[in-house]
Amino acid sequence: MLRLFIISSVFFLPSAWGQSSSKLDVVVEARNITLPAGTQAVLPCHSPRMVWTRDRLKDRQRVVHWDLFRSTPEYSVERILDMSAGVKERVYNGFNKGRITIPKTAFTDGNFSLIINNVGSADRGVYSCNLHHHYCQLHQSIKIQLNTTKSVRKEKRYWDGDKTVFVVLLGSSVVLPCVNRRPLWMEGQQEDQQQVAHWDWQPPGVRPDGADRLVDLYASGERRQYGPLFPVDKMSVSEDAFSVGDFSLTITNLQPVDKGLYSCHLHHHYCGLHERRIFRLMVGPSLPPPPPVLTAAPVAPAVPTVLVIPHTLPNDDPSPDVVELERPQVVNVILPEHAGHFFHQMGYFLATFLLLAFIITIVIVLTRRHRKRGLEYDLRRSERSHVTSHDDIALDATELKVCTQEYLNSDYKNNLLKERDMSKGCNKEMDGKLWI
Repeated sequence: MLRLFIISSVFFLPSAWGQSSSKLDVVVEARNITLPAGTQAVLPCHSPRMVWTRDRLKDRQRVVHWDLFRSTPEYSVERILDMSAGVKERVYNGFNKGRITIPKTAFTDGNFSLIINNVGSADRGVYSCNLHHHYCQLHQSIKIQLNTTKSVRKEKRYWDGDKTVFVVLLGSSVVLPCVNRRPLWMEGQQEDQQQVAHWDWQPPGVRPDGADRLVDLYASGERRQYGPLFPVDKMSVSEDAFSVGDFSLTITNLQPVDKGLYSCHLHHHYCGLHERRIFRLMVGPSLPPPPPVLTAAPVAPAVPTVLVIPHTLPNDDPSPDVVELERPQVVNVILPEHAGHFFHQMGYFLATFLLLAFIITIVIVLTRRHRKRGLEYDLRRSERSHVTSHDDIALDATELKVCTQEYLNSDYKNNLLKERDMSKGCNKEMDGKLWI
């Protein structure tokens, strides 16, 4: 039973594990939209993180600083040094100038390790390496504990379960590691080509890998339009998409052939951002034509009477040709697009059933063993008690003293007296044994 449970888990569970790891883009929005034919649709795609402002002060966007936490004589935090991209490092304590530093090429190779020369007892504490990338909204912190010793044999480096601990000889040098090899911490070249947005359209009955590319947008201003829909203004995306973060797709004069799945993909390769928004667009029947405006017939030729229609504000009734979409209410929704989703759930149920059967089998086997041991114990105890009772009876039987009566040849009176005396002695001995 145990082998069957393990085999079923191996075959059924890994397929469900690989379901979420096969997609690189994160689906942050999924909606169904139904609009009348002939109207205008706006498929919203907003992301403030994709706003590209050509920041010329990017040297201030990437910062590293080392802090020291001391527990004695009292808990205190001290800034050791900090450094920005393209800016010289700044050491806060004059005693540490020339003694503590980080590599000059930190922002080009991602090595922000702290170098301490001539280690002293005052350097003991917990050091934290803090990396901040404000443009990409990324923050990372690494902690290392530094202890000192006077014996060379006690120098070591180990992990205490929370952080790395260095035990360093007094007067020597040590390098506290803080390495981040990710490209976003390095100098970005042609950053305007790292931000890309594109729209795809998947007609009904078409597989996802057969979707049509509608448009590609680049932060540099370049646009690549595929098909005749954009040149004739059938579809359009705002010209200032990367400056305001609005990549919404506008479709005019909706027709039944426009239905399908529309997906907006946002990629920021420099910051590692990959998002996807999916819209299922369905086209309904056309709106009925507006009723004609009626005017009253004139009562008299001299004084005409007109039926007055009350005036309405432009924002009171929306235009029937423009349909405004509401803001999405569901965020971070993952659509199960795999055909084997049913088999994944079936695998879960089968594995659970086998686990329950295995547990029930173990309980039954343990219960039977316990009952068998109890029965053997009762049989042994009954046998012992039976043997003991026989021995006691035999012992009592051997201890009985046989009282014999001699053959009486004397006369009647003398024999009666003699018999009475002998029976008295036997009765006394028997009474004593019975009371004992």
